[in-house]
Amino acid sequence: MSDEFSRIAKYFAPLAGEEGRGLTDDAAVLAPPPGRELVLTVDQMLEDVHFLPGDAPGLIARKLLRRNLSDLAAMGATPLGYLLTIALPDTVGEDWLAEFSAGLAHDQKIFNIKLFGGDSSSSRGKISLSATLLGHVAPGAALSRNGARAGDGIWVTGTIGDAALGLQARLGRLDDPSGFLTARSLLPEPRVGLALAGVVSAAIDVSDGLVQDLGHMCKGAGLSAVIRAGLVPASPAAVVCGESVLETRLTGGDDYELLLAIPPGQGDALRAACGDLPVTKIGMFQAGEGVHVLSDAGTMLRFTQPGWRHF
Repeated sequence: MSDEFSRIAKYFAPLAGEEGRGLTDDAAVLAPPPGRELVLTVDQMLEDVHFLPGDAPGLIARKLLRRNLSDLAAMGATPLGYLLTIALPDTVGEDWLAEFSAGLAHDQKIFNIKLFGGDSSSSRGKISLSATLLGHVAPGAALSRNGARAGDGIWVTGTIGDAALGLQARLGRLDDPSGFLTARSLLPEPRVGLALAGVVSAAIDVSDGLVQDLGHMCKGAGLSAVIRAGLVPASPAAVVCGESVLETRLTGGDDYELLLAIPPGQGDALRAACGDLPVTKIGMFQAGEGVHVLSDAGTMLRFTQPGWRHF
C-alpha cells in the first residue's frame, strides 16, 4: 500500500473543500453560515461489527456517511461536510481505496457535502472507520430526542425492519429474492432536508432498533410509550417474510428512519413537511415508564432484547 501522505493526496485531497486547505495542514478552517448554529455528530464503523469483510468498499463509504447524516436529520440540521478517520491493515490495497473514495465522492454530490480533513493510519487487524459530520440549524431550532410530551403521537418515516432482515439475508439465514432487503442493509436513506422544526416535539433516528430507540425518547422525557406492532409499517419484501420476523423488525436496527413525537393535530403538518416520504402513526406517549408493544389483540409482546447492544 502507498504511504500515508501519497494515499491522502491521491484518494482524499480531491474530495476536500476549501476549508480542508488541500489536506496539507493539520486542521481545517471553517466559517459557519451566518446566523446559524453548528451541529456535530460522529459515528464509527468496524469490520465484522458494522460491515462484512466482503462488502463493496464504495457502499461501506456511503453507509459511513449516511449513518452520520441520519443523526443530522434527527436534529433537523442541514449537512455541511465531514472529517474522516481511517485505519487500514496492510492487506487493503489500492483498488479498495479507489472504490472507497469513489463512494465518498458519489454521496458528497448527492448530499452537497465536502471533506474537511481527518486522519489516516494503519491497523494491525481489521478495518476501522470513523466520520464526524457537521451541519447547521437556525438558532434554537435543533431538535432533541428528549422533548416528547404526554399525548404526543409516535410516528415513523418509511418502513421499519428492512435493514435487519437484509443482514439476515446477507448471512444466508433469510431468502431475499427481490434483493430489496439486502440493499436496505447495505445502503440506508438518511431523511435529511425535512422541515420538522415547529412540527415535532422530539426526534431520533432508528439505529439501534425501534423499541430501544423509542426507549431512549421515553427516558429523556420521563414518559412511557405504547405502540401497536401491527401499525409499524413494513415493506412488501418484509411482509413476505411473515410474522416470524416481527421481533427482528422491531429490535434489529440499522433502518435510519426517523422516530418522531408529534403533538395532537400536527399530523397534516408532518405529512406536508415529509412530502412524498410516507409517515405512519404507530402509538402514543403517556405517563409512566418503558415501551409497551401490543399485538393486534391488545396483549403485551415481550422480546429477548430491545435492540442493538454496544457493549
